[in-house]
Amino acid sequence: MNIDLENTLALAVEWAKEVGEVQRSYFRSGHLELETKSTVHDVVTKVDKLSESMLIERIGKCFPNHSVLGEESGEHDAHSDYLWVVDPLDGTNNYSQGLPVFCVSIGLQYREETILGVVYAPYLGELYTAIRDRGARYNGKVIRVAEKQDLAHSVLGTGFPYDKDVNPDNNAANLAAILPSIRGIRRMGSAAYDLCCVAAGWLDGYWELALQPWDMCAGTLIVQEAGGQVTDFYGNACFIDGHHVVATNGRLHPFLLQLVEKAMPSGM
Repeated sequence: MNIDLENTLALAVEWAKEVGEVQRSYFRSGHLELETKSTVHDVVTKVDKLSESMLIERIGKCFPNHSVLGEESGEHDAHSDYLWVVDPLDGTNNYSQGLPVFCVSIGLQYREETILGVVYAPYLGELYTAIRDRGARYNGKVIRVAEKQDLAHSVLGTGFPYDKDVNPDNNAANLAAILPSIRGIRRMGSAAYDLCCVAAGWLDGYWELALQPWDMCAGTLIVQEAGGQVTDFYGNACFIDGHHVVATNGRLHPFLLQLVEKAMPSGM
């Protein structure tokens, strides 16, 4: 690698905060110009688009030879070893409803390995960062995953795919299998934020189906650098395009995997 990761992290934090200020300025304004994408449940606002264009412009200015993958505009391929994976506004449904859990997610990969992650929740004032092999931080303080040893005392997060009305693999079976075995379920509405809650120890684990790389790139590294484990439903660690995700403190991982594996449709 030929970049300074600390300086690059500082830039990514700066971009996230700039975009976050724009999101705060529109939040609960009633001027979001809401549109639908793949289904009526899958929405996008003008703030999503503006946020992504701001990030792409800043990345392009500082790193013109880097590629970018964004949720709204797809891949801007510069045939580089470096790929920025960004979700400009993770939690759009929350945002459009006036609910305060939404965030900017920025990950940087080098030769398909995530080396840097930033997740910023502007309304909550929460900043999560990580550099590979250098730990994870919340508002500048080192964070570690929870120390729970069993599912019965654990609180987990999850979410549901946009096509839940037509997709039989919509997490209902997983929810039914897991709920009786745990203390509680929380549904935050932002995959990146869920992952950061696992990293900080506020959730003991998290699972979700049908995620995209931009949903999980930065958050996955933050969990790993906080001492946690992130895999697909089969326990594979190299799965950034695998979509089905389990994240825990590591101690709970085999137990949660057993439950999600039992609930998976045959043939998966």
